[in-house]
Amino acid sequence: MTSPRPARPRVASLLTRTPVDRKTYLAVGLSLMLLKVLAEGALGYAMTGVWPSPWVYFAPVLSLRNSLLGADAPGWQMGLLIAWTLPFAWVGVSYSVRRAQDAGVSPWVGLGFLLPFLNYLFLLVLTLLPTQGKDGAAATAPDLADLEVLEGAKPLTRGGMWAALVGVFAGAALSLVFVGLSATVLGKYGGGVFLGTPFLMGALAGFLYTRDEPRSTARVLGVGVATQLIGALLLLLSAVEGLICLAMALPIACVAGALGALLGAQLTRVGDAAWRRALGVPFLALPLLTVVEPPPETPRVVETRVVVDAPPETVWDLVIAFPEIPADTESTLLFRAGVAMPLRARIDGRGVGAVRHCEFTTGAFVEPVTVWDPPHHLAFDVTAQPEPMAELSPWKHVHAPHLVNNTLRSERGEFRLKALPGGKTELVGRTWYRVNMAPEPYWAAWVDVVVHQVHLRVLRHIGREAAARSAARP
Repeated sequence: MTSPRPARPRVASLLTRTPVDRKTYLAVGLSLMLLKVLAEGALGYAMTGVWPSPWVYFAPVLSLRNSLLGADAPGWQMGLLIAWTLPFAWVGVSYSVRRAQDAGVSPWVGLGFLLPFLNYLFLLVLTLLPTQGKDGAAATAPDLADLEVLEGAKPLTRGGMWAALVGVFAGAALSLVFVGLSATVLGKYGGGVFLGTPFLMGALAGFLYTRDEPRSTARVLGVGVATQLIGALLLLLSAVEGLICLAMALPIACVAGALGALLGAQLTRVGDAAWRRALGVPFLALPLLTVVEPPPETPRVVETRVVVDAPPETVWDLVIAFPEIPADTESTLLFRAGVAMPLRARIDGRGVGAVRHCEFTTGAFVEPVTVWDPPHHLAFDVTAQPEPMAELSPWKHVHAPHLVNNTLRSERGEFRLKALPGGKTELVGRTWYRVNMAPEPYWAAWVDVVVHQVHLRVLRHIGREAAARSAARP
């Protein structure tokens, strides 16, 4: 009679729960860093023809990642870069937490991996600390069979439902603290708010949900996501944020919150409770440490092209000033939701120095003309601009800083007209802008879509008006 084969640990356990010694920590860290640098460097070289500076990888400022793809890269490519980075961040945090446990210190010390600038000191210390001896954390850590804390969990009971509710609402309450403080005191949002806050919200929820008994991985992830949804609802009801920006932020917040919940569940099974209470509190300041970032070094540009059934001379008159756009024309879901929508344009004067006024539903852009080359090229700067949207909210006023402090700043724009065969015109509209809200690549992906829709509404209206005028001429 053969003896039963020992159960092998699941891959999830090997990746998230087994202890990490110094050699493993150093080897995995260097390997992942090399993979990330080479992959992103190759991507940057393919997009720009220049190998990115090493500073891009070591600086904590997320906006510097723009140099990898270039200022004119499509928004979806920058969003993909953020998605590519998240697994590396998760592995870094998970390994740092378990390295801290193996070294006999609080697992919360591993969260130092997330602190800008200071993270390199934490990495060095964690690499140098030896594995604890017989009386240390590594010696008392449960074996792999005991570490299966998320698999084979008990069915959800009434007590489990209560634990889930406590975790979700406790985690969601952090959103009011950090986002509210950023909005009302600091007056600015940054990567710490949109990444650090959801992560810690999820970590707190996962910790409270699993501290009394094991829960399934799916339920822990669900608690992390539910925490973000309830947190968003609290921000909406407290007039800190509006529905549009919350909807834009939720995709990345839910991912960060789910990863945080897994880490919170892991922290309930390792380390001493007294250490967790003592050292966990300082890390609640994490979202505030990266709340302010400098604006991106170079503006982004969005370009949109249409073909107009009229000659450039006719199109030019409408480029410098166009009449009212009918309310039911090019009214996309974004505009109906409250994003600022172009209505009409007028101009004071002629030639360089003339001032163009492009009126939106929230106010007017003031655009001094810098290039006047009829009927080929019109360019202008932007010296004043209205709020980017009228937020959807149950309250009359929303205290979101991105609505009032030029978080989204349009810098300049231009129209170019090129004659085509058959009396037609290729009309090109370009806008250069900066979005000073981290993670900048993520928000730029959204802004690119909005600016493109603004372009289409204006260019197509000009095209219809120009075609009608051209057809009316004898």
